[in-house]
Amino acid sequence: MIAAFFLGASPASFLGLTLLLFGGGALATGRALALQWRPLWQALPYALLLAAGDRFLLYALFGGELLSASGYAVAAILLLALALLAYRLVLVRLMVRQYPWLYERAGPFSWRAAGRR
Repeated sequence: MIAAFFLGASPASFLGLTLLLFGGGALATGRALALQWRPLWQALPYALLLAAGDRFLLYALFGGELLSASGYAVAAILLLALALLAYRLVLVRLMVRQYPWLYERAGPFSWRAAGRR
């Protein structure tokens, strides 16, 4: 009951719609930004727009509260985290693939100068 009040919708519909549908959109957004070599800060406005779309569909399809500030904030934070995760993973892959003489993978989220251990 408290989760539904805090999220502005039932937890199942919130998590299903936010993580499955809009989470995929956030992952695709982060990937697209990294592939185009866009700056990281551009993920923020896209995540906010995705969260607004998420709130609207929760309202229209599941009878959730449209103007739930806490639900919007939770959705925006989750979607931003997914977009940043995808951005970083793709950026590391790009740096290592495009500049193999300069960089090597140092883990899933970082690279280091080639030849340094």
